[in-house]
Amino acid sequence: MQDQTPGLASAPDVVVILGAAMAAPGVPGPALVRRLQFGVATFCDRHAGHLLVSGGVVGPPPAEAAMMRDLALARGVPPERILVEDASRNTFENALFCGQIIRARAWTRVVVVTDAHHLPRALFVFRRLGLPVSGAGVPRPAGSSRLERLRDHLDERLRLLRTAALFLTGAHTPLVAYHWGERSGDDRSRGDR
Repeated sequence: MQDQTPGLASAPDVVVILGAAMAAPGVPGPALVRRLQFGVATFCDRHAGHLLVSGGVVGPPPAEAAMMRDLALARGVPPERILVEDASRNTFENALFCGQIIRARAWTRVVVVTDAHHLPRALFVFRRLGLPVSGAGVPRPAGSSRLERLRDHLDERLRLLRTAALFLTGAHTPLVAYHWGERSGDDRSRGDR
């Protein structure tokens, strides 16, 4: 397990699994399956209280989160411990909409699961929104080429720069205020300081 942050001293309140593309209508893509399997293992290994699956309809339906819920149930996660966030279409919205759930339940021990190359950006967004998160990165599949790794690395760095610009300009503030009913909390997340 590639943990990007120091381990939690106690069991997490929730493990959040970020969605990934569907391969076809009703067919999970390989990244979605990897994230779900790793997330369920993290949920079990760390004795988390809940599993929050996050992802809306980005390509063919159904929502990524609905597919992940079904896969988690098939892997033995009790239904009463699964929460579904099925409106998000990107990493910012994953954090925004999961943040509503995290804040409503006053959770302070949150582990975000996504691909290892995506994890730094995901943690950046969640933290800039003032959410208390650590992360666990899904390792690359066996057989990934050096070119694939380089492409993913460069793509994520570019996306991280664009995401940082969103926060630096304060462009995120109206969305947070609309969805959370207030400013995002701490002044650092406003982007104007």
